[in-house]
Amino acid sequence: MSKKHPIIAVTGSSGAGTSIAKSAFMYIFRKNGINPAIIDGDCFHRYDRNEMDKLSAEAEKKGEHLTHFGPEGNLFEELESVFGEYSKKGAGKKRFYIHNEKEASEHDSAPGTLTPWESLEKNTDLLFYEGLHGGLVTDKINVAKHVDLLIGVTPIINLEWMQKIHRDRAIRGYTTEDATKLILNRMHDYVHYITPQFSLTDINFQRVPTIDTSNPFATHYIPSNDESFSVLHIRNLEKINVDFRHLLEMLEGSIMSSPDTIVVPAGKKVFAMQLILTPVIQKLLNRK
Repeated sequence: MSKKHPIIAVTGSSGAGTSIAKSAFMYIFRKNGINPAIIDGDCFHRYDRNEMDKLSAEAEKKGEHLTHFGPEGNLFEELESVFGEYSKKGAGKKRFYIHNEKEASEHDSAPGTLTPWESLEKNTDLLFYEGLHGGLVTDKINVAKHVDLLIGVTPIINLEWMQKIHRDRAIRGYTTEDATKLILNRMHDYVHYITPQFSLTDINFQRVPTIDTSNPFATHYIPSNDESFSVLHIRNLEKINVDFRHLLEMLEGSIMSSPDTIVVPAGKKVFAMQLILTPVIQKLLNRK
């Protein structure tokens, strides 16, 4: 952690909805004149898409699993190094993983490839990370220790799988069977490298549907915001000092389910993020 060069990380699995949280933070940054260095966690993938497809297929033949969740498919050491360097010097490096044609045109590179490493922007106010491993801790790596504000985004597992399958079909052209196979291949790494992070976060945002999602592999319909609630569990009440009475007044339809947890209509999740996290970000910057 660093008073001079704070780091904010949003962490969550593939399909969890971390991009929605990122949008909320971008709004906060613009509204408050904050200049962030931004890192997309996918830039720490070890291989480009073609290499990953080839190597994961070879691993599967051996009864092994090479995934984007685990250490074999990622540069965990480099991720921790970048966080450490930024917390000390406000510097570091990043690159881009090109997901689609739109990003390809922006970075003059083919979809599925990784751009060359480049230096982070100078004189930024903070580092913002969104990806799979913002709170990673293993027997060799400790990314979480460098993070000043750690946010978890984790829908209930059936909804997460539904969102993952829907996204892979719509964006990557996968079949439901392809996306389901990918979920199964990632399960070991999901359990060991993704879910433990949510016990280290300062706050977790968990979307819960109010309609039947019993079989996520047999539906093409994603529950809407009107058919969902978001459970906001504030794990670190010392860091995130919340006026729950004010939140209940501002977020119509919300309830308290425990002394540190508020449940809000899913459509108000972004507004809730802004209400809760803006004062925390301002506090981090005031320490500078």
